[in-house]
Amino acid sequence: MKPYMSAHFQSRKPSAIRLAQIEFAKRTDKVNAINVAIGNVSLPMHPAMQQRMFNLDETNSPFKDGIVKYTATIGMEETNKAFLNVISSSGFDISRLYSQITDGGSQAMELVIVGVCGPAGSKEKPILLIDAAYTNYKAMAERTGRSIISVSRNLGEDGKFSLPDLDEMDKLINLYQPGSMVVIPYDNPTGHFLDQSTLYKLASLCIKNNMWMISDEAYRELLYVNQKSSSIWGLNEEKLPGIAGRRISIETTSKVWNACGLRIGALITDNKDFHERAVAEATASLCSNAIGQYIFGALAHITADDLYQWYQKQRKYYIGMLSSFTNELKDRLPGVIISSPDASIYSVVDVRNIAKPNFDALDFVMWCATKGSTEIDKIEMTLLVSPMAEFYSVPKNAKNPGKTQMRIAYVESPENMKKVPLLFEKLFRKYESQRDK
Repeated sequence: MKPYMSAHFQSRKPSAIRLAQIEFAKRTDKVNAINVAIGNVSLPMHPAMQQRMFNLDETNSPFKDGIVKYTATIGMEETNKAFLNVISSSGFDISRLYSQITDGGSQAMELVIVGVCGPAGSKEKPILLIDAAYTNYKAMAERTGRSIISVSRNLGEDGKFSLPDLDEMDKLINLYQPGSMVVIPYDNPTGHFLDQSTLYKLASLCIKNNMWMISDEAYRELLYVNQKSSSIWGLNEEKLPGIAGRRISIETTSKVWNACGLRIGALITDNKDFHERAVAEATASLCSNAIGQYIFGALAHITADDLYQWYQKQRKYYIGMLSSFTNELKDRLPGVIISSPDASIYSVVDVRNIAKPNFDALDFVMWCATKGSTEIDKIEMTLLVSPMAEFYSVPKNAKNPGKTQMRIAYVESPENMKKVPLLFEKLFRKYESQRDK
């Protein structure tokens, strides 16, 4: 007899984002891998953060005596000010915002789902996602027993993702009565950019239907088109009566600040009651990483001009790789569709026009991770990418556009990223040829 394990645990499988890495780790054939499946940024942190990390024993450090205490659940005051300073540097009003520190954006995400989804009288209040949507929202909803609904964007032949019709969204909202809508202005996984006018339209739906508006702003300022930065905090009560008190943003040190392993994020809202209850809920987790909070807290003292220069530096770094990858892969695989490199650090590659019938991106990813390889510069190599089917919430019998799509993250060194188009092409052709056998 075996001890009981919950049905949830028995059904759990690794995230599509981590699957390739987990399977590749089991290989014993010494093949090298370039891992663009995970958004694990490989750039240095902001200099002010580095300075604190390398000098934890300096006179003003709370860790100079080797003691690491709990912080308050809400987080260090300086760290909360750092997140608000970052929002302010983008030109948004922070005067009525409440901030709490979390274990990365992930805990903020879970707290939001627990806080705005669930039973409302006799009717469940699900969360509304715009597919393709970051997979962890679905995973967190399943973990906490919450439900989701979704509307889908379509990836056109031109590489542009189209937003669903707002009237259709309104009908779906009326049918399922979600309690909240999630938007990702600088989108993971698509690279789609939602400008301020689009956020206004989506916010209008939230106001009309008395919903929370949740904005995942992990990639704010990573923008590569000639438009102004957008944010949920760029919506204001004067132009959009009713928006105040229903806004929540999810923040993180992971992406723009190149500190994925720091595991520091923030949950920010303009609703005092929600803020206080979110902090109360988080007391069960005690507090977030104290050393990580201290390191990020350095940004509380950086000027808006200096932060703007940092954003420009990050943009310049990514846009070169995004453009190079997109152009070269299109040359190597005529007919392939690649999402327009407008924002964030991802591209979606869709092989629907060039793959043989019944292509399954998950099977291709697993083949690359477990046994596929090809020679690059006289070295046997493979490529780890994320299959996209899990990024869509479609009925089991419905066609899933993610079956022919994969997400590429621009997180490897520039030298390795230059190899990705050729590596993808050679592995794709090799995989397709062996499907005939």
